[in-house]
Amino acid sequence: MGERAFYVTTPIYYPNDVPHIGHAYTTVLADVLARWHRLNGYDVFFLTGTDEHGLKLQRAAEKAGLKPKEFVDRMAPIFKDYWARLDISYDRFIRTTDEDHEEVVKEALSKLYSKGLIYKGVYRGWYCASCEKFYSEGEYEEQDGKKVCPTHKKELEWVEEETYFLKLSEYEDQVLRLVRDTDIVHPRGYAREIVSKLEREGLRDLSIARPKSRVYWGVELPFDDRYVVYVWIDALLNYVTGAGYGKDGGRFEKYWPVVHHVIGKDILWFHTAIWFAVLLMLDIPPPRRVLVHAFIINRGLKMGKSVGNVIMIDDMLERYGSADAVRYLLMRLLNLEKDVEFSFELLDSMYNSELADTYGNLVRRLGVLAKRKLGGVVRRRDLEEEFRDVAVKTVSEVSRLMEEYRISEALVRTFDLLRMANAYLNRTAPWKADDPEPPLYNALEAVRIATSLLHPVLPSVTRKVADALGFSITGVEGSDYGYTEEFRVKEAPILFKKIGSKGG
Repeated sequence: MGERAFYVTTPIYYPNDVPHIGHAYTTVLADVLARWHRLNGYDVFFLTGTDEHGLKLQRAAEKAGLKPKEFVDRMAPIFKDYWARLDISYDRFIRTTDEDHEEVVKEALSKLYSKGLIYKGVYRGWYCASCEKFYSEGEYEEQDGKKVCPTHKKELEWVEEETYFLKLSEYEDQVLRLVRDTDIVHPRGYAREIVSKLEREGLRDLSIARPKSRVYWGVELPFDDRYVVYVWIDALLNYVTGAGYGKDGGRFEKYWPVVHHVIGKDILWFHTAIWFAVLLMLDIPPPRRVLVHAFIINRGLKMGKSVGNVIMIDDMLERYGSADAVRYLLMRLLNLEKDVEFSFELLDSMYNSELADTYGNLVRRLGVLAKRKLGGVVRRRDLEEEFRDVAVKTVSEVSRLMEEYRISEALVRTFDLLRMANAYLNRTAPWKADDPEPPLYNALEAVRIATSLLHPVLPSVTRKVADALGFSITGVEGSDYGYTEEFRVKEAPILFKKIGSKGG
């Protein structure tokens, strides 16, 4: 059963503000992988949630005049609402304030302490509250004589305090081998980045506690109640909590060996060097995959409220009219290796030419023709060999691309099949043929196969098409050309309304 299970996670997001399309980019990617595997018969568990402890949330709550728990209790439902609006099919929305997670954090820290892997010391360094991270010399930027966070462009704070350290340095060689000699980190360019940093700087012991006098909002250290656990250690452990670590051994054994962490490249170090070391310390195998993507950037910079270049999910939903359209456009932009510059002009063009013209127009034409010429019943007739060959090849190529996480390329290949179906209709002209059933059947069969392949990205629209044209959405195993005995077409839906240029 293990080989047919699939566990996928997003990072858990800071609920200090509403999510934007940067958050949606990661979350839709994870959702598409979850849906693809469900469609193809896997037992899927999909985890997302919110990272609710730490100085950033403490300060956001204080600024709002609320206690931290009141603040995060207001914010977590906002994330859930946006994920519902984007049709995100998560199985659990975990919050680091959940009781079972706080228990796992305490149990894990107790285990590390009992193994002698935690010791007390003094930390001195430059700290960014926004990313909850200390920056060593060479990692921060300097502007006007001030040390600045390279991500948030905010001035760093000097922190000097007693703390507890985790002996990461003892695991440097093991972590280096995991990153360098396995395929866990994908694409491999990111693994090379981590290897280079490990070889250059080593793996330093990590401060894993914050004194309550400075950061009171967090999980108490089980061995010293004057401190709370560093938010990143707390957050990373959510992945094992979700899989049942320490609570449900059978569940953990099923899902953990196939876990796929989907992350943005800005949190790569934490999800490789630090996370792999923590797992080794806890005698837990490393994740099966850390899938890393580059950014959607706007005006040359990663999106962020502090930078002022955020594109909101509401803006996208309003402009394109549906969750499916937004999901499709985000996945068409998807690039794991390279940042992609955001452009409404580019997205408008993709929306109109691909969703409205190629897919929407084809479905509409077929529905109208099937109803008008054959009363809506289209039976299997002579199969077009060329069409069948292209369809079989498309299914094979899309399957391979999805397994390689090349979702944008999979969409392009699927739309090649739809374009071929449009051209075939134009060539065979079933509206004036004496026997329109063979061309209509062949085109409908191509649409059925393409619709099933598109289902993980366009879950709502594809269900609508399947219902209107009278077929079932299937996984790859049901994608044989000529699989359908007959189509019972009910209607000719309009899937996407073209939009004019709206600027932006």
